[in-house]
This record gives sequence, structure tokens and C-alpha cells, in this order.
Amino acid sequence: MLFKYFNFLFLVFASVLAEEKDVVELTDETFSHELERLENTLVMFYAPWCGHCKRLKPEYAKAAEMLLDNDPSITLAKVDCTESGKDTCNKYSVSGYPTLKIFSKGDFVSDYNGPREAVGIAKYMKAQVGPASKELNEENCLKSFLDSDEVSVVGFFEKEDLSLATTFHAVSKKLKEKVRFAHTTAKSLMEKEGYKNTIVLYRPKILQNKFEANIVKYDETMGDIQEFINKNYFGIAGVRTRDNTAEFKNPLVVAYYAVDYIKNSKGTNYWRNRIIKVAKDFPNLNFAISSKDDFQHELNDFGIDFVKGDKPVILARNINNQKFVMKDEFSVSTFEAFLKDMEAGVLEPYLKSEPIPEDNSGNVKIAVARNFDELVTNNDKDTLIEFYAPWCGHCKKLAPVYDELGEKLANEDVEIIKFDATANDVPGPYEVRGFPTLYWAPKNSKNNPVKYEGGRELDDFIKYIAKHATNELKGFDRKGKSVKPKSDEL
Repeated sequence: MLFKYFNFLFLVFASVLAEEKDVVELTDETFSHELERLENTLVMFYAPWCGHCKRLKPEYAKAAEMLLDNDPSITLAKVDCTESGKDTCNKYSVSGYPTLKIFSKGDFVSDYNGPREAVGIAKYMKAQVGPASKELNEENCLKSFLDSDEVSVVGFFEKEDLSLATTFHAVSKKLKEKVRFAHTTAKSLMEKEGYKNTIVLYRPKILQNKFEANIVKYDETMGDIQEFINKNYFGIAGVRTRDNTAEFKNPLVVAYYAVDYIKNSKGTNYWRNRIIKVAKDFPNLNFAISSKDDFQHELNDFGIDFVKGDKPVILARNINNQKFVMKDEFSVSTFEAFLKDMEAGVLEPYLKSEPIPEDNSGNVKIAVARNFDELVTNNDKDTLIEFYAPWCGHCKKLAPVYDELGEKLANEDVEIIKFDATANDVPGPYEVRGFPTLYWAPKNSKNNPVKYEGGRELDDFIKYIAKHATNELKGFDRKGKSVKPKSDEL
């Protein structure tokens, strides 16, 4: 039994080594010498105990493998800041983990601010070290360039000084971290392809389908070049990842299932093609497919804890960011019916909300998504709202101060509210990116709440509210000093 255990540990250890075999391990002794001989290097400064580092490592290793044959060469390396690389990490002011930096021949170039998934890392690094647009001189060059799983954009120009060519190169420099660009002035290549003084977007073979064109030719009626690329890049239903989520805008319909173009491209396209078959008839909506595992947090936001079976789960947001869930099991017909109802505005939005409290008589009122308008938007009072998380240490520290504030202002024309932002949908126009987040909403300007950035002691809150209250408080002057109510004066 003990032998089996150690054998298992060996296999695990060996698999980890295998996964990272293409990542160069650097130390204080080897750092400078190794980087000087390497043309381009991305270095990850990490700590073995760091959770973010552990999550990044397999993606980092995959990216290193993808970049092995790149021209110019790109190497991915790592430095352990807790052991053999302490001095190097101090030299480059590494204060958090993981920190990534780009080097060229030993010289520091810039901090890495790109994606954290393998494909995104590889694409970002290629864009950093190579030309924005690759020059193609002959037919084989184009064939080789298009042999990719990514969308490619190619410019065909008689002369490099054409206005269209100049604009193309400007756009390629701007979008080089997102899009693969190439260009040619080779007459034979243009004659072979049948393109001259134009730009062509090629969809990779892995994403081609019978419902949309595999090749899209640019013309001036499509707007400027960047607009043309942005509009056509993802096709009817784009592959949405954690790195590109910001590029998909509402109104957005997303199909969540086992999206995996590495291990199961056939199965992935089976469902994507059915999504596209219906989506092509709804040009006013944006569509995407996403991995259900990578986006479990989004599924949770729609009240879905687990996706059973292989069929896609359909979730959507309209232009006002309201959420909608397709409750029926996916089929071409149920999907089409859902989209028609969504466009017609007859679907009931999904609202993530705790139950409305039965007793809400305390000095600090509890708001949930279902009663937010009643307690905040329509209460005809100045309102201070705390958006908190139950697990947040800073929120727990603030709780007794906040309760005392509620007591101090119990008889004022001010409402003190708290809202669990982990269990309820946060309504617009409020934005919560950390906890606790506080907003001041004047009674005559509820659509324009102001983020509270002041101190978090009792006196800080009272001074702020006394100064900004629509009407002067009864028990405090405008500077927050306690005063006797006028009814008590002789």
C-alpha cells in the first residue's frame, strides 16, 4: 500500500515536471546570464504558496509550449522569490505574486499586463516582439499564415504608400494584441487570390460553418477598418473566454456548455452551429459561447449552481443589463422562442435576491434586491447605503460603527441602509468592486449617487452626512456638532 502511495506521488510529480518542461527556471545566479542570451523572455516572479500563481502555472506552461517555434523566439521563465531568486525579485521591486515582466536580451522592456490564459499569453507575447503585420511575399507564405486557429486579417496592396495601406498599418499597431495581421504587395499573390487594394478577414477552419461567410472582404460601406474588424471578428457567435469578456457587449446571449477546442472541437462546434443557425435571424442581439466551467461564477449569478448534461444553458442580458434565463431545455425551437420573447420584451427578468425581511424595524434597514427601490430609490430621504459581504473583515469591523450611526440618526430625515452584495443583484447605477462600498444618495438625486470615500469612524460619517444632507439635521449643525433640537429650547 505504501509503495502504491509513493508511486502515485512520483507520477504526480513527474506530470507536474512534464507540464513545466518548457518553462525555464531562473535563480539569482543564472538570471542575468540566461536572459542576455535569450532574445525575448517573459518572466513570472512567483511564490510557491501563492494561490494565483498555482492557477497561472498550467496556463503559463501551455503558453511556453505554444511559443517554442515562434520567430522571433520567445521564452517563458520563472523565478521563485522565496528561495533561489530573492535578490532578483528585490532588484525588480516585486511586491506581489505573480508579477510578470518582459525582457529583451537581458534588458527590462515593460511590465506584462496581458491575459492569464495560455492562448492569450502566447498571442500577447507574439504581438510584443514581432511586427504588427507580417509581410507575405509569396503564396506559400499566405497558406502558412492562415494555418492557424485564430482569425486573420490580411491587406492586399499594390503599393505600401497607398492611403488604405497606411491606415491598415495604423490599425494593425493598435489591435496587434488582439488580431493577427499580415500584408502583401506581391503581384503574383494578389493575382492568385483575386484581391487588390483591399483587406480580407479570414475565419480559421476550426470556426467555419455554413451559416456565415468564411472570408469577409472589406469595402468602405462597412465603416472604417477597425469597425469592420470589430464587427466581423467573432462572427455570429463568438468564443467568449475569461480574457476577452469585455469585448462582448449587451444585449448579449450566451450559451454555456463544455466548450473545448483543444480536446473536443467537434463536440464544441456541434452546439455552436445550432446556436448560429438560430442566432443568424436575430441581428440586433449579440451571441457567444462560453465554457460552463470557466464561467461558473456567472452561472451562479443567474441562480444556477450546476449544469447537468451536455446541452447548452442559455443566459442573456438586455441593453439595460437585465438578466434572463431560458428555462426550457435547449433545442433549436426552444432557443428561437426564447429569443423572440426576449426581443418582444415579454420575458420576466431574473433577479437574484434574498427574501424581503419580515421585520425591518431597526435603525439600520436591510435592503435586498426585491425591496431596493422601496427602501432606497423611492424613500424620499437622503440615504447612506453600505454594500457588504458577510465574509469581509473590513465589513465586520464597520458593523458596530454603522449600527451606532443608525441610532444617532434615528430621528433624522436620513435612512441608513445595508445590502449584502454577494446574495443580491446590485442595481444600477451603483458599482461595487470591493467591500465595503458605500454610497450617498440624496433624496432629490437618486439616479446620481455619490461614492462615499470618507473615514469610517462614527464622527466621520456624521460630519459627512451633516454637511451633505438636503435639509439641515435636527440634532447636528452643518459641521456635525451636536445641537439641541429646537423643541427643547426655552
